[in-house]
Amino acid sequence: MLDVLERTAVEAGRAILSVKPSCAGTMIKSDQSPVTIADHMAEDIILNALLRAFPGVPVVAEEAMADGRVPQIEGHAFFLVDPLDGTKEYINQSADYTVNIALIENGIPVAGVVYAPARHTGYAAYKGRASKFMVAADDGVCDRGDIRCRAKGGSLTAVASRSHSNAQTEEFLRVNSITSCLSVGSSLKFCLLAEGIADVYPRYGRTMEWDTAAGDAVLRAAGGRTSLVDGAPLTYGKRRQASDCDFANPHFIAWGADR
Repeated sequence: MLDVLERTAVEAGRAILSVKPSCAGTMIKSDQSPVTIADHMAEDIILNALLRAFPGVPVVAEEAMADGRVPQIEGHAFFLVDPLDGTKEYINQSADYTVNIALIENGIPVAGVVYAPARHTGYAAYKGRASKFMVAADDGVCDRGDIRCRAKGGSLTAVASRSHSNAQTEEFLRVNSITSCLSVGSSLKFCLLAEGIADVYPRYGRTMEWDTAAGDAVLRAAGGRTSLVDGAPLTYGKRRQASDCDFANPHFIAWGADR
């Protein structure tokens, strides 16, 4: 499975890189988020690859959902796909965007790939193992190494979004005496925790499950956890929510290792 997910993410990343942001035909969706030709190209590649490799496994993908194509996931393992997480970063020609593919079983992200095409860097989770890899000029995966969250020290380093900081995030940092904060876009925030560069990612803002599942899979496999603000675990496959739409996440805190 992991080989398929990695090859698919790299192929989708290659398609994204083939489109110049200035020529990407940016449009604004009904939720006021941007979408580009690159988003759609990458999603088509991923959906076709998953259908060929895993027929019968439902796929919840961001742009398909925006078009009203909602698969039945009840009682099934399913994939969550964000073909271009960090579209704003892509448009602004930052390298902080990713391709996200995750497998969900019983509400838990058990496998996933996060690939940052502009960095030629990827992260993977499978069978409880988290790894980081590079992608060579021929699109082959190379230089793979296992990664783990670092143990908590006397001071913590937080990682936060460049686009979504707010008063609640600032209060979390103050209450936890955190003065060191790294800023990065997309699901790379989870990956910085997973490889031991930072300790905590507080998210007091709206996200969707396809935004977080692949990065969360990598973090959990590296020894971290993602919890709601009340300490309950973040789960996936949330439908018929009274307070929000299907597949929307509540606020959460992603943590590296406890010790």
